[in-house]
Amino acid sequence: MTTEELREALLAAPKNGYARLTAQERVEMEAHARGYAAFIDACKTERETVTWSVEQLKNHGFVELEPGMALKPGDKVYRSNRGKALMMAVIGAESLNDGARICVAHIDSPRIDIKPNPLYEDSGLAYLKTHYYGGIKKYQWVTVPLALHGVICRKDGVCVNVTIGEDEHDPILMITDLLPHLAADQMQKTAATAITGEQLNILMGSEPLDGEGSDLVKLHVMKLLNEKYGIIEEDFLSAELSIVPAMRCRELGLDRSMLAAYGHDDRVCAYNEIVPLLTMGTPKHTAVCLLADKEEIGSVGISGMHSFGFETFMHDLCHSTKASMYRCFENSFCLSADVSNAYDPSFPETADKRNNAALNMGVSIFKYTGSKGKGGANDASAEVMGHIRSVLDKAGVIWQVGTLGRVDQGGGGTVAAIMGNRNIVTVDAGVPVLSMHAPMEIISKLDCYMSMRACKAVYED
Repeated sequence: MTTEELREALLAAPKNGYARLTAQERVEMEAHARGYAAFIDACKTERETVTWSVEQLKNHGFVELEPGMALKPGDKVYRSNRGKALMMAVIGAESLNDGARICVAHIDSPRIDIKPNPLYEDSGLAYLKTHYYGGIKKYQWVTVPLALHGVICRKDGVCVNVTIGEDEHDPILMITDLLPHLAADQMQKTAATAITGEQLNILMGSEPLDGEGSDLVKLHVMKLLNEKYGIIEEDFLSAELSIVPAMRCRELGLDRSMLAAYGHDDRVCAYNEIVPLLTMGTPKHTAVCLLADKEEIGSVGISGMHSFGFETFMHDLCHSTKASMYRCFENSFCLSADVSNAYDPSFPETADKRNNAALNMGVSIFKYTGSKGKGGANDASAEVMGHIRSVLDKAGVIWQVGTLGRVDQGGGGTVAAIMGNRNIVTVDAGVPVLSMHAPMEIISKLDCYMSMRACKAVYED
């Protein structure tokens, strides 16, 4: 063989995904991107994601799973875990004793939450006190348009949904920053301390009500909230309110090849897991999708990946089909779909370029995540990596491998290890992201589309 023939036969030669797309795939990719953009604009919290998803499931013939209900191949069922996490399945032709094909993602994103006693007035301005959720760079959240989302359970027992700042006729909210002219001391601080957590106060208003007494601006804000939602100040004690960017998904770049939006991490993977299930026929193995909450703070709590809500759902599936849940787990395969870091040439010192995911190279497969010495990683076996390679290649999915930055640079984790702890064979995969955890994150349309194709291939394996 010639040198060139040896090179072609033996060496890996990664190609930009656009060089491998067919004309039909380009059409499908653009359609998928439009659908995803509409989804990510409508779903800025985990509650909104569950509500949107349940509506889609019902429209496609899914019914709520009840304990003991009879199930047969082709049946489509779902269960909401208290409106903040969601599980769904299409029953396969084979017994659940032979395992399921599972895709998991999380639907919470870094944000700023409102404290239980938030509303106050200072120097003629009304504010909300906050506590940020997940890993954010606090300085990125000042002076950007913000919206208030969530639910308030009033004293009378009625729960009302709150959204302020998304409609074009709504006012926006904002966190202020110090002007450069007076920021000499601030500019000497590190990026981590230039803006502190207690300075992330949401500016709510400045016009006082007519009358005498104190806190007239605060009273005005409370009056407006009462008129719209029927709440009083005490109702903040039984509320889940979050501050998110008041910005819509936009095409990015003159070639429109990318999408910028809040919450790609990890709702892009959630969308890509749901879409293939909606129109799926009867698969060989039961196809299961799990959308979990609380990943950004450790997957804890009743709606997180550690919750027994998943076991309960799988137990009911197995019981209804006369299978063993533990046999099912033992023989299942899981794709833990979470976003990954994309190589950013502006910050090359943070990445091992040879082993880092990049935009437009397809869905990224991770053998391990974690930090330092792979701490907290699932660390998929060689056999598992071989299996996922085979599944994706057979389905014509464009894919790449990645690692989470340079060794000892930092790191992170996913829910993969939690699934592994359940004796479920699991591998990480996801969409590469630039500016992860920022108010606006960046993905490529190609990688988004290929992530959906990867989930579909796993379900159909």
